[in-house]
Amino acid sequence: MTSATSTAVLPGSKMRRSGMRFDDRRKLFLLALALPAVVYIAVIALWPLAQGIAYSFFEYNLLRRGGSKTFVGLQNYVDLLTDKTGQRALINTFVFTIGAVVFQFVLGLGLALLLWRDSRFNRICLAFLLIPVTITPLVVGLIFRALLAVDYGYFGYYLAEWGITSPRGLLAGTTTALPTLIFVDIWEWTPLVALILLAGLKALPSDILEAAAADGATAWQRFRLVILPLLLPTVFLALVLRMMDAFRVFDSIFVTTGGGPADATNSLMVYGVKQGLQFFNIGYASAIANVSILCIALMAAGFTLLIRRADVKANEQ
Repeated sequence: MTSATSTAVLPGSKMRRSGMRFDDRRKLFLLALALPAVVYIAVIALWPLAQGIAYSFFEYNLLRRGGSKTFVGLQNYVDLLTDKTGQRALINTFVFTIGAVVFQFVLGLGLALLLWRDSRFNRICLAFLLIPVTITPLVVGLIFRALLAVDYGYFGYYLAEWGITSPRGLLAGTTTALPTLIFVDIWEWTPLVALILLAGLKALPSDILEAAAADGATAWQRFRLVILPLLLPTVFLALVLRMMDAFRVFDSIFVTTGGGPADATNSLMVYGVKQGLQFFNIGYASAIANVSILCIALMAAGFTLLIRRADVKANEQ
């Protein structure tokens, strides 16, 4: 009777193949799956971002002979914050973002509450309500520029004729151009905020709402003490998404006013594109882009802190 020299493998032990454990092979397999996405992000996003940060420390203008670069440190950032045009663009961007997002949230929450009930009429209304979201911002800007034109616009002609606006129209006035563009953004993106909040409302547990109603809570008490605290994560998502998008607004402003009149609607993105693609001032344009990214990050962090504090306060109650 010959003795077997093969080693028995227990059912629960980990097998080795080619000297590599199963966990190691699994990690390599997952790494191989993620590697193309990582390379894509590094090439498309991280490398241009790193280049933009590096260029912002140089006086780099493509119109110069040979495209020479001169290291200036933080001078581009100082110029942006001290230049009147840069200051106006920064203020306009914050005014546009805050004004648009606040109204979009209030109107979107109201629409979401109205459409909360699952009925055929509400579904039809929601389908029509989402039409503005399907139109690109550039086309929306062209549509409103045509509608508000004083010579042939469907609304602009009569508003100027009846003396409601100046003879040059809403988009040509230094005091009315920015509010008009805020209204255009509200018209286009309020349905998206309403859809996000409506999804959050439909995901709320019905038993908690029924228990609050059975305890005698009024509609306002249910909204303030039950619905709104449970809706905070969805509110955070809607506010952050719209804040990020509104802060880098470009399309609607570029095709309607181009940043005018007299820089009344000039935003950071419009100002940066002009500096980079019109004057070929790459260093200064990179600084403008970096300031935009920093402002978006700070505003997102601020929203996060506010939502967390509100969530902790609601849980304590």
